[in-house]
Amino acid sequence: RERLTALVADTYQSRPFFRWIVNQVNGIWINRDEADIQALRAAREYLKSGGILGIAPEGTRSQTGRLQEAKTGVAYLADKAGVLVVPTGISGTQNAFSKLFRFRRPKIRIEFGKPVKLQPVDRRNRAADLQRNSDEIMCRIAALLPAEYHGVYQDHPRLQEILAEQNAGLLRTV
Repeated sequence: RERLTALVADTYQSRPFFRWIVNQVNGIWINRDEADIQALRAAREYLKSGGILGIAPEGTRSQTGRLQEAKTGVAYLADKAGVLVVPTGISGTQNAFSKLFRFRRPKIRIEFGKPVKLQPVDRRNRAADLQRNSDEIMCRIAALLPAEYHGVYQDHPRLQEILAEQNAGLLRTV
């Protein structure tokens, strides 16, 4: 897709091939160690112009495949750009490279959820509202994944609500 890119940690710029790929798709480099205002501004403008932006809400890859606590950047960008969020669950990546190196096909599963309009962020409760929206995104992602990937959201009340809604929907259609 022409209007699709991603936020990518600037630590990968030291890898020439990876840097070339990211630059070819107009990736937005971000410094994960600080509030990278330039990168966030570029991402916001990209979203406002109709672009689709892939973001890892946790800020990094999980070494175990289990969800880690999200940072609030995705919720912040969605609020500032006024866009919907499409939760995306990806599983099976933790062993993908080792399988490829042994000439075995990894089984990676990608599932997209329904687009979500997050609740507005009130300036007076900014931190709490961003956290609420980040948890909403992550619980929706968790609901797309097998239970062993739920990680820190496993017992989150919102995840339990979403799973109950999904189960109720399945029971009605059977």
